[in-house]
Amino acid sequence: MTDLAVDDRGLLLTVGADVPVNVLFDDQRVFSFWLERDTQPEGERRRYPWPPALHSFLDGAVDVALADPVDGAVWLSTAARLGSGVGPVRVQDGHGNPLALDKSLRLTRLFGDRDPEQMVPLLDTIEVVLSALEAAGVEPFVAYGTLLGAVRDQDFIGHDSDADLGYVSRFEHPADVVRESFALQRRLREMGFPVHRYSGLGLKVVAREADGSPRGLDVFGGFVHDDVLYLMGEVGHPFRREWLYPRSTVVLAGRELPAPAEPDHLLEAMYGPTWRTPDPAYKFTTPRSTQRRLSGWFRGMRVGIDERWARRRAGLDSAGRITPSGFVRWVREQEPEAATFVDVGCGEGTDTNWLSRGGGRVVGLDFFGPDLRKGGGRAERKGLSTEFAWANLNELRSVLAVGAWLAREPGPRSVLAHHVVDAVDRTGLTNLLRLARTVTRDSGRCYLQFQTVATPYSRDAGLDPVPAERVAEAVRARGGRVEQCLDLTEEQAGVPGAVAGTDPTLCRMVVSWSR
Repeated sequence: MTDLAVDDRGLLLTVGADVPVNVLFDDQRVFSFWLERDTQPEGERRRYPWPPALHSFLDGAVDVALADPVDGAVWLSTAARLGSGVGPVRVQDGHGNPLALDKSLRLTRLFGDRDPEQMVPLLDTIEVVLSALEAAGVEPFVAYGTLLGAVRDQDFIGHDSDADLGYVSRFEHPADVVRESFALQRRLREMGFPVHRYSGLGLKVVAREADGSPRGLDVFGGFVHDDVLYLMGEVGHPFRREWLYPRSTVVLAGRELPAPAEPDHLLEAMYGPTWRTPDPAYKFTTPRSTQRRLSGWFRGMRVGIDERWARRRAGLDSAGRITPSGFVRWVREQEPEAATFVDVGCGEGTDTNWLSRGGGRVVGLDFFGPDLRKGGGRAERKGLSTEFAWANLNELRSVLAVGAWLAREPGPRSVLAHHVVDAVDRTGLTNLLRLARTVTRDSGRCYLQFQTVATPYSRDAGLDPVPAERVAEAVRARGGRVEQCLDLTEEQAGVPGAVAGTDPTLCRMVVSWSR
């Protein structure tokens, strides 16, 4: 690494070796990356673009440096002016606390930027939750980055931002392991802890700190099957049970906490043989076979659900839209005799509840629980019979189960999906069409509206425009027929803020299936 340039697009540098590096803004570590793995060639140099979470801060003057993650030695530095170049760049929260990006490139307060006394409530919470898990019938231990910091430094990892706990079930069959996890969840709730479930073997236990603020700790369950340890998160590694139990202890920030019998073996399974070397830009590279097993056994119907997905779907309906869309009005006009409407990706149910006013059976489907509850609450207050149900287009089991249920509803049955095609990946599109075929085959039609061209609306809503022909190809691949394909402008579709006289940016597609 021989030079460094900084501009509004990111960092530009010449790379000699692929190693991790810390990026400092005026001596404050803000994020880390690998010099080759995380960059793209640009001429004779390589480019690292600014992470999106930083964009709102990148306006002003700042000294940018690249430093060694191990000893902190600065390798290169340069003065930069970003945006207007006026004033200093400060990556801070509203109270002036330094912020940085964690390993998932999310902006947060990291452990290394907190004073020791600020970490005491977290340590207290860890001990409380460990005791609760023990009382609930398992033998927990600190895991992942919490275990790594304790073994390597007897302290929290400076570039980390959360704490992790784990346990390994005494059972050896996935179904028994899941049953035990649900029993554990019920026991913890009886003890007064709010518990949120990630998967069949992943929990978040919420405890209250001294000031009353909530603190969530991830609890990853695991089991040993055919001499392989599977631990939720990322682990599927040959293992011996005596490396786990009876437990040993480690010291974390002055507290003695339970750990696996031989922590080194678990850390190698989690982080590889180089786990002793600090890597603030570490990325898990779980084998595809392990991912498939963990997903098939335990992740169940939460496959593909993440914050981006939630923001994307919620952003379309939660921004205050209280009137039905032009799309749903159009669908109602096309299907005056439909006995059942199924609104896929219904969000808060504005369109769904409007359909329900016209009579007949109306079901809204979405994966985002808060929106479903809002839609159901509105329906109840207005005396509507709308039904809202959870479904995940990224999980085949969910699609098949919901499809089998709705295929028995009164016909003709119509499926509508407003900005779902452009809010899912190829798997989601395939499953949307699979669901629509199951529900409407020889009974009704499927109606789709999606962006084909990027616009300010699609960018604000987090949509990815999809060419109409690609959707038509997917329909034909599922045995369907495109009856109608209409190009519209956003103004014609009634999109808020649409500009009159623009070129078509939307597609309305009508699809049917017959035996």
